[in-house]
Amino acid sequence: MQDYHDSGQLPFTPPGHKQARGVDPRVAAVLGEAVFRSDVLSVGGLDDRSGSGKFLEQAEQLMADAVGASQTFFSTCGSSLSVKASMLSVAGPDEKLLIGRDAHKSVVAGLVLSGICPVWVEPQWDENLHLAHPPSPEAFAAAFAEHPDAKGALVVTPTPYGTCTDLAALARVCHEHGKPLIVDEAWGAHLPFHPDLPAWAMDAGADVCVTSIHKMGSGLEQSSVFHLQGDLIAPELLKERADLFSTTSPSVLVYAALDGWRRQMVQHGHTIYDRTLQLAKSVRSGVEAIGGLHVYGRDDLCGPGLASDADPLQLMVDVSGLGTGGYQAADRLRERHRINVGLADHRRVGVQLTHADDEHTTGRLLEALRDLAGHAGELPPPPGLRVPSPAGLRLEQAMTPRDAFFGPAEHVPWERAAGRVVAELLTPYPPGIPAALPGERLNGEVLEYLHDGLAGGMVVPDAADASLETVRVVAEDQP
Repeated sequence: MQDYHDSGQLPFTPPGHKQARGVDPRVAAVLGEAVFRSDVLSVGGLDDRSGSGKFLEQAEQLMADAVGASQTFFSTCGSSLSVKASMLSVAGPDEKLLIGRDAHKSVVAGLVLSGICPVWVEPQWDENLHLAHPPSPEAFAAAFAEHPDAKGALVVTPTPYGTCTDLAALARVCHEHGKPLIVDEAWGAHLPFHPDLPAWAMDAGADVCVTSIHKMGSGLEQSSVFHLQGDLIAPELLKERADLFSTTSPSVLVYAALDGWRRQMVQHGHTIYDRTLQLAKSVRSGVEAIGGLHVYGRDDLCGPGLASDADPLQLMVDVSGLGTGGYQAADRLRERHRINVGLADHRRVGVQLTHADDEHTTGRLLEALRDLAGHAGELPPPPGLRVPSPAGLRLEQAMTPRDAFFGPAEHVPWERAAGRVVAELLTPYPPGIPAALPGERLNGEVLEYLHDGLAGGMVVPDAADASLETVRVVAEDQP
């Protein structure tokens, strides 16, 4: 990129703004001309028509070397693309894949597009905290015993709440059956670079690992990588599947930021995370000193029947002691203090600390939380949310997601939707884990949970009817 600028290249190719010369000055004033100046075509720009420079190939191999993977692929379409490509490299239409039921909606989109039949593996449910942790290796072992024809397994770890399963044990379970393990590690870009962070997927023996560099790293939004090792998945197959979803106009800006993040971590990552982990420890102490607030630690999240590890940079702050809910606290922090949290639910807010934070940013956070606690009497009450039991949350998969999504459908009032097969995704966001997905048979508990949640501050952005007064369900034959 630097050589491209220094050598005075003149493009008669896309992008049409021609290195900012055609950009509206009002746009350039907000976004900056430098963004457009470096938004160039990779082929016919940084490289020649045959791609002989192999810059992207070199950058991907350097990333693989940095994290101990055999091969790495860059994606400018986010981990939503990467996880779909990984799924399709393991299973095809009408074939089974074991999947943790706490999977992100992008996994469900992969099921809809591919026709893969999901075999859902139950998360570990903490009834005290109303929190789901990733499924245990034992749960996947039981699923393989019941479905020996499953082509592989997919698990999300860390979760958006920062909790992890025992990946090494899970990889052993999969490999004992000769099947590959896909890890959706979207929240784990930083994990390879410090020993005091949870174990990361490649070290644990996973076959494919999907990571969102933009979440906890220094990548631009939409930047993702997927790493490969072992011989259970052919690299050319994984690349071929990724090409089905990839854009033919990838962003050089995203590629360059991925490459720069890798170099920063290789050269300085351990030192950077020494400081960041110490900062997180200090912030946790500061939050815990505020009356009415509690930040979860390993004692809350890890143990028998719970998570095996937790990311210390994910701060889950329980605000229920203030007599309010997480949605309400998040709104107050944004409106009064311009503090935006990464996650909110009925009883907590989630704060992601990264290597970019320092005493100034965390000082503002602590000041805002102290003010929140100091005005607890002014806060709205918590949402009247009836969180179902684990059994109530678990819906029967009556049809494949693809058949339900693309089949005949109709809208019915939500009060009459219990017992019907849903034809859409109903996903509280964040964190983006569907409460109901195409092909599942709805029950009253989940419907009431979603309806109450919407009234109490929950967002369900992918519902066909944003009010949830009606639900899209599979059409039934009329008498």
